[in-house]
Amino acid sequence: MFEFEVPEVDYTRYSNRQLVAVPLAVLVLSLAVIGGWWAVTGAPVDRGIDFTGGTELTVGTNATLTNEEIEATFDEPVVSVQGITTTSDSTYKNQYVVTFDNSTSVSSVRSSVQSAEELSLLGSGTTSPLFGGQNQRLAVIGVGVAFLGMSLLAFAFFRTFVPSIAIVISAFSDIMIPLAIMNLLGIKLSLGIVAAFLMLIGYSVDSDILLNNHVLRRSGGFYESTYRAMRTGVTMTLTSIAAMIVMAVAATIFGIGLMADIGLILVIGLTADLMNTYLLNVTLLRWYKYEGANR
Repeated sequence: MFEFEVPEVDYTRYSNRQLVAVPLAVLVLSLAVIGGWWAVTGAPVDRGIDFTGGTELTVGTNATLTNEEIEATFDEPVVSVQGITTTSDSTYKNQYVVTFDNSTSVSSVRSSVQSAEELSLLGSGTTSPLFGGQNQRLAVIGVGVAFLGMSLLAFAFFRTFVPSIAIVISAFSDIMIPLAIMNLLGIKLSLGIVAAFLMLIGYSVDSDILLNNHVLRRSGGFYESTYRAMRTGVTMTLTSIAAMIVMAVAATIFGIGLMADIGLILVIGLTADLMNTYLLNVTLLRWYKYEGANR
């Protein structure tokens, strides 16, 4: 059976300031990106039609068309054109999902496709702005409740401020970093992405509680306990990252854009979790163990 060998990190070579500098710098940079995006666009991240409302058409063609040529078919402004991978027995060699904003009439864009010589309409769907707004509120409430529940669990489990706040800060950073990268990569927020963020909260709590429990409640010195936690936590996280990479690559190959985005967000978030758990959280625990508890 494959077993990943976790290298033993010599934390004694680095001061608390050196260890905490990288995760804090990444977090501050992520918050700056999100804040700047919010100031410019009015939202911390670009939202998909699940939250803003809009129209999607699925079209097929046997011709080789560029995205610009497909957009030129419509009089209405096109938000995006995304190709779909087809199988050998598909009726149309090329298929695309064309997205419009919520001001677009579905009947007019359907008519545009039906009058086009090289495009065939395969399906259509709409999301009303009202329903999108309800989705947005429910998503915010869901993530907020999950984060609050995680925070209360941490404080109830350890009953001391520093170890508990270390878990909360790490989980917060695990969400902010992929959220900022979503803006840079042009990935729009959807209900599927919200589910990925909820998964990240669970992953973060799992690895951080594992570390804190080994350091605070198990026998052995600080560095011995940290390494024991790393052997389990790093292996678990790297296994999850590998699985998400496979999912993202497979989804990209088969043209499943949402699954590819979810896989990418989880890879970024889990990588951030490694940094936050074994640099930021370890630093706060070491400070608490050797300095904070003695004050």
